[in-house]
Amino acid sequence: MSAEELLEQFLNYLSVEKGLRPKSLEAYRRDLQDWLDFAKEQGRTIIDSTVEGLLQRFSIHMHDKGLSPRSMARKSSALKGFYRFLLREGITDFDPTAILERPKIGRPLPKVMTIEEIERILKQPDEKTILGLRDKAMLELLYATGIRESELISLKLGDVNTVAEFLSVEGKGGRERVVPVGSFALSAIDEYLLKSRPKLCKDITERTLFLNPYGKPISRMGIWKVIRKYSLMAGISHDISPHVFRHSCATHLLEGGASIMAVQEILGHVDVSTTQIYTHLTAKDLKNIHKKTHPRGE
Repeated sequence: MSAEELLEQFLNYLSVEKGLRPKSLEAYRRDLQDWLDFAKEQGRTIIDSTVEGLLQRFSIHMHDKGLSPRSMARKSSALKGFYRFLLREGITDFDPTAILERPKIGRPLPKVMTIEEIERILKQPDEKTILGLRDKAMLELLYATGIRESELISLKLGDVNTVAEFLSVEGKGGRERVVPVGSFALSAIDEYLLKSRPKLCKDITERTLFLNPYGKPISRMGIWKVIRKYSLMAGISHDISPHVFRHSCATHLLEGGASIMAVQEILGHVDVSTTQIYTHLTAKDLKNIHKKTHPRGE
């Protein structure tokens, strides 16, 4: 069976058994066709006993062509899937891709809003309305604390201590933490609790902090709609999510002088390496400042 026929068998498997869409199948085809073409140029087959060495040369060839780590990783993944399929079908008796190392891909930097963008969004809710007061409290709290959307949704009335100025939050894995809350967010919460929530609540036994117009706990989609609405009103066209508020909170804390350990505690990260990605953002800002202000920065 020719290499091209083996490729077609694999693509058919991905389509029928894995349900991959045409665009994904085309990406697999392109990546694997590069491998087939390389093997043909070398006068070699793709399933002989020396294919491991050929795969290593293919990796070097791809690197020399200037492929990005992400593209290299995608090709490596396609090759591994292809040879696992051939092994499973009994077409080959070993997997030569075990020698392939997945290229390290740098973690993408999170999206972060500027302080000016945050302030524009926070000015949008109409505090003369019931839902405007609720939305203002939610947005202020997201930015002040950096809590996750799931944590915001699950907040109960007893989790907010407006006197001691902190939240009790249950994060991932059921881990509880105490998060400080600033005066702006506390003021917005007080207004919501006094003027808005009593009118939204239909059941006095309901303890969830943030409610929808029907008196039920606000949903994830409800929060996303609120953020989308006020982002557009603020003239911000790029996508803003609850996690962008979280990223912005962390970055602005670090820029203001907070230690990485303090930010780790506030965000509820188990591993400090998760928090360290925000230092990349502030380091980037420092580089820009250095370039603009140092006599020999350019």
